[in-house]
Amino acid sequence: MLTSHFDVMIIGGGIIGASIAYYTAKKGLNVGMIEKYTVASGTTSKCDGNVLLIDKEPGFDSRMAIQSQALIKELSEELEMPFEFRHPGSIFLCANEEELEQAYIWVDRHNQANGEQRFFNKLTKEDLKNDSKHFSDHLTGGLECTNDSTVNPYMLTFSLINEAEKYDFSLYEHSPVTDIKKMDVETFKIYSNEKSFTANKVINAGGIYAPEISRMLDIDLPITPRKGHILVASRTELMGTRKIQEFGYLMTKFGRERIAPKAMNDYGIALVHEPTESQNFLMGSSREFTGFDTKVNPHVIRLIAERAIEYFPKMKDLNIIRSYAGLRPWTPDHLPIISGTDIGNYYIAAGHEGDGIGLSAITGRWMSDMVTGSLTEDISPLSLSRFKEAAL
Repeated sequence: MLTSHFDVMIIGGGIIGASIAYYTAKKGLNVGMIEKYTVASGTTSKCDGNVLLIDKEPGFDSRMAIQSQALIKELSEELEMPFEFRHPGSIFLCANEEELEQAYIWVDRHNQANGEQRFFNKLTKEDLKNDSKHFSDHLTGGLECTNDSTVNPYMLTFSLINEAEKYDFSLYEHSPVTDIKKMDVETFKIYSNEKSFTANKVINAGGIYAPEISRMLDIDLPITPRKGHILVASRTELMGTRKIQEFGYLMTKFGRERIAPKAMNDYGIALVHEPTESQNFLMGSSREFTGFDTKVNPHVIRLIAERAIEYFPKMKDLNIIRSYAGLRPWTPDHLPIISGTDIGNYYIAAGHEGDGIGLSAITGRWMSDMVTGSLTEDISPLSLSRFKEAAL
């Protein structure tokens, strides 16, 4: 059995693992990555390309998002392979006066929390009409976030891996982790069928599979797969250049009550509309706990389409060319785990749910700082220990 040694071994080849690989290899460390299937084949391949601030809670959550947005913009200029970075901003649409009142409060809270960085604006019904002639007449107004952007998640992952390979980086695909052992104070041994590796430090970036990996070291992770559907529409007349969501998306994200038909609430259906660079449209979304099932549910697809038509009546004329369902790594407080553990030099970078694309850059930066002992920011809200403290 051949054994290779690394300063850092990353488990998981999605966008989170790729970002960690890039930032860590760039620091001069010998980095390995082990991936169960192929790079970007899991959750990264079953999502949209959001880099959002608009749906983050004011405070630590929003500050983290702003930092990651700035880093992704930097990456668009420094990485060799382009990844369809665009910076159009985003909109929340409100369906009634109650939602509009809450949306305006959301704007005030963000602008107050972010000081001089005022990325949020209130939109009236007239503003919406001026933005797009395709919005439904029943909408009462909304809000916009000017700092939001979008990427192609596949291409960003491949671009980060391509850049990491310019340093001391090795990738092992089709290599599921079958066991991990802590050999001594300074060394882990990672097994993958006929292969084995040793490493001084191990980073678990396994997404929905992160708990399975950590159980090999008797560490429990409160990460659960949460299913989401997305529809892909054919190219058609431009309906908007920005990311568009209904304000009720916030309710479905954080499990709050909203005014909507029971079926919509049961499946967490909320309008999400995103134009791609090629002018196809991605439409969602749904949120439900179904274990590891990724089978497309036709009933959910129909509900998403109905919700989209409710906000964009013109969408009834669109052709849907495909649909898919993916699993997001959900945590109880909706924040990722970017943390050390009780086992020295074993780290977690997982649990981003639907924010993995947008928070990929800051996760990579912080984790590279953590493993090199150069982290200066207080990221204790992301510590694994917060769940133990909450249970006391």
